[in-house]
Amino acid sequence: MGAMPLMLSLLLAEQKPDAEKLSAYECGFEPFEDARIHFDVRFYLVAILFVLFDLESAFMFPWAIVLNKIGIFGLIEMLMFLLILVVGLVYAWKKGALQWE
Repeated sequence: MGAMPLMLSLLLAEQKPDAEKLSAYECGFEPFEDARIHFDVRFYLVAILFVLFDLESAFMFPWAIVLNKIGIFGLIEMLMFLLILVVGLVYAWKKGALQWE
């Protein structure tokens, strides 16, 4: 069942790769050296910070739905959670983790 759509797309779809389709698109630059070159740690740091704050928003949606059931205790808990994340963001900002040179 999984292989059938792949085979059908290979048989029925028009296969005309051009230079634009074959170009590098994920990292934004063409490979120019060995694949084992060192990347700047800022790429990883930005990715980790994105995941952290993405999870923050993922936790806030269910909290907002049940806020009337959990009352003031739930509000205080979420404010403490957000405060911890804001302290982490300020720390990363002060350390220069968000500076891109």
